[in-house]
Amino acid sequence: MVAEDTTRVKDYLTKTKLTTLDYVINPYVGCPNKCLYCYAAYMSSFSKHKEPWGEFIGIKQTRKKINTFKIKDKKVMISTVTDPYNIYEEKYGTTRMIMEQLVNSEAYLSVVTKSKLVLRDIDLFKKMKHVEIALSVCMLDENIKKKLEPNSSTIEERLETLKILKQNGIKSVVFISPIIPQITDFKAIIEKTKDFTDEYWFDKLNLRSTFKTKMFKFINDEYPIYKSLYNDIYNNKNPQYFEEMNMEIEKYCRENNIVYKNFYAGT
Repeated sequence: MVAEDTTRVKDYLTKTKLTTLDYVINPYVGCPNKCLYCYAAYMSSFSKHKEPWGEFIGIKQTRKKINTFKIKDKKVMISTVTDPYNIYEEKYGTTRMIMEQLVNSEAYLSVVTKSKLVLRDIDLFKKMKHVEIALSVCMLDENIKKKLEPNSSTIEERLETLKILKQNGIKSVVFISPIIPQITDFKAIIEKTKDFTDEYWFDKLNLRSTFKTKMFKFINDEYPIYKSLYNDIYNNKNPQYFEEMNMEIEKYCRENNIVYKNFYAGT
């Protein structure tokens, strides 16, 4: 059971310190996808909600219209700490309302989601000057997905969503994030999706706070063979695994003429 409430905000636009972006828009507080590895769980400490991360959703509301002049030629991402097309979007339509305000914007819009519901807004995307839709895919095994991402669209639904976006002339991106050590096979994901994907993004699994404990338990229960590796990466802070992964990604993408962005670059 997810607790629902309304959250009043001054503005949907938030200036960000992320070096690759200028602004972010998060239409909701919290995310009911309840991904076991979710880095955004730290946001619970900034929220008035008493429920654990994944068990509350705040529907953001404001009377202020988005200042599209302010974001002209700027990079704007929707979203960074929630899924804009989470299961409550169908009920509340907050993201749809925001997208309607952005139709004539000259900002460079990036939409990140795990949901097939994003297809509902194809009519708006077609009117936008600069927009790209990124579907997060970090595994192809549906059984693992059910354990790590219980409330999001299936892998097949995401792949079908990418195909439809591509068919409609909308820039499609596969966001291979997070790269989960020894579980994410980025080459297999690329091979499966390359015919209907324009670009690939990569980011590593970061672990801290309570979700570090959850992920360690998952590895201990499901993949005990990798316990020492995870301990080395996340407790001993050994950067070797992701440094080597970074080199492998760059080599593979160059050799196969794949357009990509690596957001962690081994750090």
